[in-house]
Amino acid sequence: MSDPAGRTVVVTGGNGGIGKAISSALAAGGARVVIAARNQEKAAAAVTEIRDTTGAGDRVTTMPLDLSSFASVRAFAAQFLAGHDRLDALVNNAGLWMMERTETVDGHEWTFQVNHLSHFLLANLLRPALQQGAPARVVALSSGAHKAARRGLDFDDLDWERRRYGIFRAYAASKLANILFVRELARRWAPDAVTANAAHPGAVASNFATDGKFGRIGDIGIPLVGRFLRTTEEGAATPVYLATSAEVAGRTGGYYYKDTPARTSAAARDDAAAARLWDVSLRLTGLA
Repeated sequence: MSDPAGRTVVVTGGNGGIGKAISSALAAGGARVVIAARNQEKAAAAVTEIRDTTGAGDRVTTMPLDLSSFASVRAFAAQFLAGHDRLDALVNNAGLWMMERTETVDGHEWTFQVNHLSHFLLANLLRPALQQGAPARVVALSSGAHKAARRGLDFDDLDWERRRYGIFRAYAASKLANILFVRELARRWAPDAVTANAAHPGAVASNFATDGKFGRIGDIGIPLVGRFLRTTEEGAATPVYLATSAEVAGRTGGYYYKDTPARTSAAARDDAAAARLWDVSLRLTGLA
C-alpha cells in the first residue's frame, strides 16, 4: 500500500496524541480514516480538526470503541464489517498505563486487556475485511519499554493477580505482548494477504501520561521533561511508514524505530512464547 489514497485505515485511539497525528498524516495522504475511540466527544473534535487541516472532508470518521470491554470490541467489529467491504490497514495505537492494578468489566488487568487482549481480539474479528483488502497491514505500537520485561511474560499470572503490581512492569509486559502478537500473526497468517509489524514511536510529548491515571508522576514529571521528547508527528512517522510504505511491502513480523528495523529483547524473539500467548489470548477473548 505505497499510496494511502483511497485506502481504508482504522486507527485505535486516533482522537489524541500520536494516534491523532497518525490519523492526520493518513488523511492528508488521501486515506479514508476511521478513528476508533472510547470518548466520542473528543473523537468528534479530532475529526473536525483533521478535516479542517487536511481537507479530507468525510473521508475521516469516527466509531465508538472501548478497549476495556470485549463487548465494545465486538460491537465495533460488527458495525465496521456491516459498513465496509474491506480494510487496508489496522493501526493498533491506543494504549495506557495504570497507577494501580484495576480490573476491566471482563475481569482482566486493565493494561493487559487494553494494550494487548482487546487489540488481539479486534484484529482477529476484522480479519475478513483485512483479507478483502489484501495485501493489508496490521501495525502495532509497541515501545522500547518492552526490554524492561527481561524475563518475558509470566503466563501463570498475566493479569497480575498474585504478583506485586508495578506500573512500569505491567506496561513493559504489555508492550512485549504487542511484539509477540505481530510475530505470531506473521507466522499464522499468509503474508500475501496480511502483514504485521510493530513500531517503537520513541519517547513522545503527548497526553499519554497526563490524564490522571499516572498520578503526580505524569501530571508534573512528564511536562517537565517534555522539551526533551519527540513531537507527536515524529512519533507517528514510523507507524505511518509501516502502514503505507512500499519499502515494507511483504515484510512481516518486524519491529521498527525511525523507519528502520530495530533490535528487540531476547524475550521478544521467543517464538514459543509468541505461540503460547496467541493460544492463551484466543481463550481469554472467547475466540477459542
